[in-house]
Amino acid sequence: MTSFACDADILIVGAGPAGVAAALMATSLRLRTVVVEAKQVGGKLHTVSTVENVPGGWSTGPQLAQALAADLERLEEDHRCTLLRTHAVAVSGHEDHAELTLDDRRTLTAQAIVVATGVATLTPADASWVTAPDGFASPPLWRTSPDTLTDRTYVLGADRPLGTWLRAYPKAPNTLHVLHPPSDDYKTDEVRDDERIRLVPVSHVTITKPTYGEGWVVEVDSRDGQRTAYAATAVLNNLGAKPAALEGLLQEEDGYCPTDRQHERIRVAGDLRSARYQRIATAQGSGAEAVLACYYATMLQPSGRGAAR
Repeated sequence: MTSFACDADILIVGAGPAGVAAALMATSLRLRTVVVEAKQVGGKLHTVSTVENVPGGWSTGPQLAQALAADLERLEEDHRCTLLRTHAVAVSGHEDHAELTLDDRRTLTAQAIVVATGVATLTPADASWVTAPDGFASPPLWRTSPDTLTDRTYVLGADRPLGTWLRAYPKAPNTLHVLHPPSDDYKTDEVRDDERIRLVPVSHVTITKPTYGEGWVVEVDSRDGQRTAYAATAVLNNLGAKPAALEGLLQEEDGYCPTDRQHERIRVAGDLRSARYQRIATAQGSGAEAVLACYYATMLQPSGRGAAR
């Protein structure tokens, strides 16, 4: 083992599906494990209305989140893991250890760190293809009940929660007009055949308040240069997510953090890796795999060190 006096064998940042899977794997390897989570265990699972592609018979995200919380509680009660309720801001890798900086300026050290901070929700202000008034609030689709909608509901973006929403409300009669830029085209395949969806490819969308009445005016610039104005009773947010990367991680142009670009003592798991990997099941697998990669690369060497970069 390394001679550096570490606070833990492995630090795990984030307690969503990837982070909890990492903690379960780490403790099974008898590693001193610390999980850092600023908010609630389960992360964005609390906003997922239906779960279909995850083993275990879970029907909703909150049910799975509750199970993950129970897993961490069990590990804590067995003194196999410590859960720190604090916010991490930066990470760095060194020859014989890795460091995690917290927002109170404390620094935690470990032989390796798994970062599973996931993603944050994009807002219309983040989308270059949307122009909206200052302070415009677009409620998230995944938190919207169909009984509050009309057939003049417009959805910004074709991110995957659209398919989740449709499966959660199979009898919802509403027609959703889904405005999506070219970058979302590949996401539309799983909902294209649903009769409740009207896909509207766009190059730009401008949202304004009408001169009279309620709702919104949605002006759509098509990809062939035509402009059409629609009267919308509601405009919902389904723009997708942006990576919640810590300072010190190496990022691609889109902000995501491929694990193969990081320092050997730092691994990235879950949704933070790529927009195309945002699935609960792949997040769980990547969390466990990240711990195993750290274990074999940095903890089984005779000196306790890997070939640090």
